Amino acid sequence: MPLDRRAELGEFLRSRRARLRPEELGLPDYGGRRRVPGLRREELAQLAGVSVDHYVRLEQGRTLHFSEAVLDAVARALRLNDVERQHLYRLARPWSEGDRADAPQQVRPGLRRLLDSAADVPAYIVGRNTDVLAWNRLAAALITDFGALPPAQRNLARLVFLDEGMRSLYADWPEKTRDVAAYLRLDAGRHPDDPETAALLDELSAASPEFRQAWAEHHLKDKTHGRYVYRHPVVGELDLGFETLRLPDDPDQALIAHTVEEGSPSQTALRLLASWAEETRPVT
Repeated sequence: MPLDRRAELGEFLRSRRARLRPEELGLPDYGGRRRVPGLRREELAQLAGVSVDHYVRLEQGRTLHFSEAVLDAVARALRLNDVERQHLYRLARPWSEGDRADAPQQVRPGLRRLLDSAADVPAYIVGRNTDVLAWNRLAAALITDFGALPPAQRNLARLVFLDEGMRSLYADWPEKTRDVAAYLRLDAGRHPDDPETAALLDELSAASPEFRQAWAEHHLKDKTHGRYVYRHPVVGELDLGFETLRLPDDPDQALIAHTVEEGSPSQTALRLLASWAEETRPVT
């Protein structure tokens, strides 16, 4: 079933209250055991400058018609970053046509040519729900042979949480799971009524305890830049950065290209990987 935006809104706000401490915010701590970690609703309302009833209605999702001023005040009180703030606005506002996911996504021929021309770096395009829409040969050699998978299985979240090979590919697999869950949650907030999103979340929740744990943390993260260490079965360890370019005419598509430090052992390993990919390329 589609994502319950009211329930998601309440869980998100409670998770953000839980990470704050009264003493960090200049509030008096009168001692005694708290039923839940973090700020109480009354304390959060005080910091935001809104009535307790108004904040409770927001957290319980009784209505999705809160003013921008109220949402701004709550976001400041919760110390939300830009990604979290935008997520709050999407959840706490009425549904619009922009929330509907268009089907299916297509990759322009020019972008496919761009991927193919980037022969010395792994690069791929991710769409809604972490679907891998296109890739170059080096990305397939590094991560997995996407072309050999059924289209429905070309999905980063499914691979990371359900494919045993991913556990050994990423040196810090738990970090990768948290990042993918955070990215998927952000995507789900963009399209809360997308049935494909709901089906993927149900599948992962049923099959992966690691996904259930990561999802319950309510982390949010957009793909921008960073790095991962890979332990490739053919060429060994590669320490690779990545940069993300989101397409202006389709913000649900992102081109992700890996980078490597010049003259590093990882660059040597990446060149070996490119040679191996060329040698094992099927003859056509």
